[in-house]
Amino acid sequence: MDYKTHWSQVFQTKSPTDVSWYQENPRLSLDLIVQTGVAKSARIIDVGAGASTLADNLLKLGYQNLTLLDISAEALQTVRERLGIQAEDITCIADDITQANFPEATYDVWHDRAVFHFLTTPEMRQRYVAQVRRALKIGGHIIVATFAVDGPEQCSGLTTNRYDAQSLHHIFGDDFELVASLNENHITPWNTEQKFVYCYCQMKGSR
Repeated sequence: MDYKTHWSQVFQTKSPTDVSWYQENPRLSLDLIVQTGVAKSARIIDVGAGASTLADNLLKLGYQNLTLLDISAEALQTVRERLGIQAEDITCIADDITQANFPEATYDVWHDRAVFHFLTTPEMRQRYVAQVRRALKIGGHIIVATFAVDGPEQCSGLTTNRYDAQSLHHIFGDDFELVASLNENHITPWNTEQKFVYCYCQMKGSR
């Protein structure tokens, strides 16, 4: 599977409001980021940002150091155009999360809504966790939202994995303390339901 081509095509052919995961107000993600208690100057990365409005909302709340990563350059360009002059205040990285080259101990908060459940092999998941361990500061916060156990088995033509809080936390391991977990009944733009689980963990220990 050529994931870059797949997701580029999705964002070339669909508007940001015409994808199943669209949220006008990403309330749970915002609440959990605020719950971390990090300073407004903290380094926050949104992995698989797509054309999400999370960056818009974080900027409105006063957060100043945002990085958006997505495999689709088209999705990131949509965000830049929407933000206008505010786009100068964010960093955009067009790359595959499992292959990106992160500097060590860079981010205070790692956020991912709806990427991790597309990692359907153990190798992909191991590379993802290794990226988190490298890029997140000790004591840093990670918020990951995936399809719940009763969520969709497919999305955008791709197979997904489904999790509960325990199975999702288990993949990251004991170096990540589970702080909170939440369930979400997400209503898509065409009024169907998708069930998500959110896990908020804090990375402890040493590298």
